[in-house]
Amino acid sequence: MKWFGTKAAREGARPVLARAWGSGAVALGEWPASYEAQIRAGVIGNPVAQRAMRLVCEAAGGTALKADGAQGEGAARVLALVNCCSSGQALVETLASHLLLHGNGYVQIVAGADGTPVELYALRPERVSVEADARGWPAAYLYRVGDSVTRLTPEDGAGRTSIIHMKALHPLDDHYGLGCVGAAAGAVAIHNAATVWNKALLDNAARPSGAMVYDPGDGSVMSPEQFERVKQEMEAAFAGAANAGRPMLLEGGLDWKALSLTPAEMDFVGLKAAAAREIALAFGVPPMLLGLPGDNSYANYREANRALWRQTVLPLVAKIGAGLSQGLCGWWPGVRITADLDAVSVLAEERTALWDRVAAADFLTAEEKKAMLGIA
Repeated sequence: MKWFGTKAAREGARPVLARAWGSGAVALGEWPASYEAQIRAGVIGNPVAQRAMRLVCEAAGGTALKADGAQGEGAARVLALVNCCSSGQALVETLASHLLLHGNGYVQIVAGADGTPVELYALRPERVSVEADARGWPAAYLYRVGDSVTRLTPEDGAGRTSIIHMKALHPLDDHYGLGCVGAAAGAVAIHNAATVWNKALLDNAARPSGAMVYDPGDGSVMSPEQFERVKQEMEAAFAGAANAGRPMLLEGGLDWKALSLTPAEMDFVGLKAAAAREIALAFGVPPMLLGLPGDNSYANYREANRALWRQTVLPLVAKIGAGLSQGLCGWWPGVRITADLDAVSVLAEERTALWDRVAAADFLTAEEKKAMLGIA
């Protein structure tokens, strides 16, 4: 089976991990470059990205599926296979996270003694690389775990699929998809740096509150011993969140000058909020659903939630269903795995409006109305 179309052969091995900003160059500043570093900084260590990922993946994993086109009990067996948890892994939710973050999803089809699939298992995408032949066709997949490398062929001896590869569109790559974690890396770095900045302010009396000025009137300066003693007293008795608001007792010649944040220093607050919205944008989640302030693109949460499903969740589920259908058609010809839109509660208002329009169409027969509503 031809998977990707004819491509010219490429020189050298292709890297498995995502490149920084799609350029192959070293990432700017402290922005994470590899896929693992981006996941640790952008998903594990960032609350906005983690919540955005969970909203999309859990919604995709909880979407009701239906299987059409398979004969006999084939549809029920396909749905049981897709919905079964393998080693605690929920297949659709796991594939949704892989496609969303990495841009690639790999499913290994494990066949039983009779050759029929008994298990579908999603492989970690950063561990899989495509082994191309001299013409550029994918001849095999290499699965790396530490020093161990396992070679997996795309098809079994009977010509049926053994590895399903799903990928998001990548305009500059023939074999690998484009995930969103790389596009969000810059915004994640800004958001994380602002969090560290806030923590440093909290450790230093919650804000740069002021300066201690020594002015005895005779032009003298403090001795090193006096300076060190005042410094230690300030750090011990007045710095930190536990001492916030504590009154000070100053000796002769010491004066307290209050300081305020400059507009440039205050701008990091807005910068952090803008970075959070960029993270939500990269993950395809309306910022309103993440509780981000200052975003009034949607009139209410219901519209934002419907936009999340229509623009992000359902296209992702459709891609996963199409990939699984193509991989399993060798055993169940004509099978089509799709989302059951009638079971999606978020779209209930759209279904109600459709039923009302169809019911009001007097020029349609009852059979035509049933066909328009998808009722057999």
